[in-house]
Amino acid sequence: MAQNAAPPAKSVRDALRAAIEKQQAAASVQREAIRKQAESVGVWLLPGEHVNGSAPFEPSNGGSAAADGAAQMPCEPIADLAVAPLIDQAAKTQELETNLLRAVIEQESAYLPCAVSPKGAKGLMQLMPDTAAQLGVKDVFDPQENIAAGAKYLKQLLDKYKGDLPQTLGAYNAGPAAVDQAGGVPDIRETRDYVNAIMQKLAPTRSDPPKIPPPKPIEN
Repeated sequence: MAQNAAPPAKSVRDALRAAIEKQQAAASVQREAIRKQAESVGVWLLPGEHVNGSAPFEPSNGGSAAADGAAQMPCEPIADLAVAPLIDQAAKTQELETNLLRAVIEQESAYLPCAVSPKGAKGLMQLMPDTAAQLGVKDVFDPQENIAAGAKYLKQLLDKYKGDLPQTLGAYNAGPAAVDQAGGVPDIRETRDYVNAIMQKLAPTRSDPPKIPPPKPIEN
C-alpha cells in the first residue's frame, strides 16, 4: 500500500509563517489597547516592561486559572505604573484592600492582560463570560474594565460570605455553588491551593490570617 506523501516543506513553512503573523497581529492589537489605557491614566507602558522586574509569565501547576495551563496570546505583564492606578481606583470604589486585589490578580493571571484559561476565563482577573456579561463588561481584555468588574464581583462575594475571606476566594475560584454545597472552601485541590496561595500573599499584612478549615466529613 502506498504511503501518503509528506507535505512539501515550503507549504509547512508558509503555514507556520501565517500562524506566526496572525499571532503577532493579535498581540499588536492588544499592546495598542494597553498603551491607550496606560495613556488614559497618564502613564506610558514601556515595551517589554515587566511587573516588579519579573520575567514573562510561564504557566505552572498552581491553583489559579492562569497558572493551570492558561493559554495566552503573546503579551507582556502590564507594567505596575500602568496598573497601580486602576487597582487603587477599583479597590477604593468597592471598599476592598488594595493588597487583596493585587494578590488575586497576581494569582489569576500574573498580570497578563491577555490571559485566557482553558475554561474560558479571560483577562487580568480571569472573568468567565457569564460573569463578565452580568457585570456589563464590554471588553474583557481592557485592563480598566476587567479590574473594575473583577473587584465588584469580589466585593459581592465578600458580602455574601459576610467577610469570610477563604470562602470568598473559594467562590471566586470554584463558584459560589461549590462553596455553598460544601459549607466552606470546597475540598478541591486546585481551589484549596488557590486560597492558600492568596492567603499567604496577604499574611505579611495581617496579624492573624484566617486558616482554611479542613473539609467537613460527608455524612452517610
